[in-house]
Amino acid sequence: MKFIDEAKIVVAAGDGGNGIASFRREKYEPEGGPDGGDGGHGGNVHVVADRNVNTLIEYRYVRRFRAKRGENGGSSDCYGKRGKDLTLRVPVGTLIADVNSNEVLADLDADGKKVLLARGGRGGLGNVHFKSSVNRTPRQFTRGEPGEQRDLRLELRLLADVGLLGLPNAGKSTLLRAVSAARPKVADYPFTTLEPHLGVVRVDQDRSFVIADIPGLIDGAAEGAGLGIRFLKHLARTRLLLHLVDLVPLDPDADPVRDVMTVVHELEKYDPALAGKPRWLVLNKLDLIPEDEREQRITEFLLACNASIGETPCFRISAISGQGCRELMHKLQQALDMLPTAVVAPTIAGPECFSDESFNAQPRP
Repeated sequence: MKFIDEAKIVVAAGDGGNGIASFRREKYEPEGGPDGGDGGHGGNVHVVADRNVNTLIEYRYVRRFRAKRGENGGSSDCYGKRGKDLTLRVPVGTLIADVNSNEVLADLDADGKKVLLARGGRGGLGNVHFKSSVNRTPRQFTRGEPGEQRDLRLELRLLADVGLLGLPNAGKSTLLRAVSAARPKVADYPFTTLEPHLGVVRVDQDRSFVIADIPGLIDGAAEGAGLGIRFLKHLARTRLLLHLVDLVPLDPDADPVRDVMTVVHELEKYDPALAGKPRWLVLNKLDLIPEDEREQRITEFLLACNASIGETPCFRISAISGQGCRELMHKLQQALDMLPTAVVAPTIAGPECFSDESFNAQPRP
């Protein structure tokens, strides 16, 4: 299935049915009085997070969703049937915002979480509501109200505890394969990873965490170079970032310190909050460095790197051979046990969840 993490849709709640003006006319009651019923309320549009849905592909090709309209009222005090509600299912971790105001309406960060997006219109009142001692044959009735309509932007942000950062070919996918059952594509050319991947790392029987791997960043990603920063949003919910550094790059002119600074600058351009998350340096591909040169090269790198970005926790691994990976995963689990759960969305300021009691048919002033 193609990975789709953004979509724009239009949702429209159902219109309310019209009330009617009717009078009771039976064989022995020719002047039986008003008996026009109310129209039914329009259906609401809800959205619910479903862990069985993985992408937003369903909303890429179908863009308009409308709930059912309420039925019109009938004679003999018959009320119209309420319109059927419409429920949209989206992946867990989906953010929903209003296109026009850019207001965040919902953050569906838990399976089964349900939010009302658009409220159906009230049904119109029949003439039975307008009878009185001085108006015994009312011909007044009201029409149903239109349902709410919204232009929405859906944005999927994956739920993960740890995010992998780095330039293309830094070894992120290889590390994910080494520590989890995930099987992202691995090859000896840049941008092998074209979409995010998740892997579950099980430290012991009762403790585990989720790692997210995203396509690599390059210089100018904030301006759209390479795959740009499109996938950085999937790291917004993570609590800790692993910055993988290739100490033996394929390009002989490449500088690992400069590569680190490139990723840091792109993070700062995209979102200072993301750049401010705890970040560990992971020196990868140590198996390609001769043992007699390894310590010297690592020491020189750390001195130059610390002078540029300050002291940062640093770990040494070889993802292809598994050297140091197990120790790194245990350190991550210990750190995650002490870190709070990430909060990425502001307080939901969208439509409230309206109860059925708000639709009680009463004469309007």
